[in-house]
Amino acid sequence: MKILFIGDIVGKPGRNSLQRNLPELKKNYNLDLIIANGENAAGGAGITEKVFRKLRFSGVDIITGGNHSWDQKEVLNFIDSEPCLLRPANYPEDTTPGNCSVVYNIGSSNVTVAVINLIGRVFMRPVDCPFRAADREIDKVKNQAKAIIVDFHAEATSEKQAMGWYLNERVTAVIGTHSHVQTADERFLSDKTVYITDVGMTGLYNSILGVDIAGPLERFTTGLPNRLSIGKGVTIFNAVLLEFNEKDGTPCSFERIVIIN
Repeated sequence: MKILFIGDIVGKPGRNSLQRNLPELKKNYNLDLIIANGENAAGGAGITEKVFRKLRFSGVDIITGGNHSWDQKEVLNFIDSEPCLLRPANYPEDTTPGNCSVVYNIGSSNVTVAVINLIGRVFMRPVDCPFRAADREIDKVKNQAKAIIVDFHAEATSEKQAMGWYLNERVTAVIGTHSHVQTADERFLSDKTVYITDVGMTGLYNSILGVDIAGPLERFTTGLPNRLSIGKGVTIFNAVLLEFNEKDGTPCSFERIVIIN
């Protein structure tokens, strides 16, 4: 079974890159499941229902979130009714809307895959413990799914690596998101679990983390706040391709994908 996990989709350039590149990838790799982090998909901050529908129409099966999940307030109106739109599991469980994990049935083969969304605490806003949240969500899904994929949306490499080793041999893959820069450290932690610190971003290539260069440069050089914008231009499509054994969920191969066009 083949899963494509797409790095943080940033604004319209990211959505355009998705629409441009995903059909050929689906054809070439015969993909069974497509996951993407979509917390920056609407104008670079959050997700709207219209953008959610566009991502789903483009071929994305499951959309994960992060620290920008709530930037578009309208998400509160529809996230509860969309099981394939996830938010991090370690937001307060009793007060936060939405689903933080999903068990997805790949209809053509009747193989089930669980996806869990977590967020880090280092250099991020205070949230509950991601390690305890991971334990809780794994207990929920482990008897229902052949493979478990974890999106850990975190800033610190050390925290991401710690999560990888913490979940080693309990999940099929620990995939880092949030930094918008793809890391070259994809690896097998064991014969049961693969890991990468960050899958990267799908968005404007000549940019600073997906936004126009001028805005962040002004912030860094003057220390003053300003409005960030996202223009047009060449895009980068970052993803990882995971192949796993459908009988026991063990990973067979794990590779990075980079497309600039």
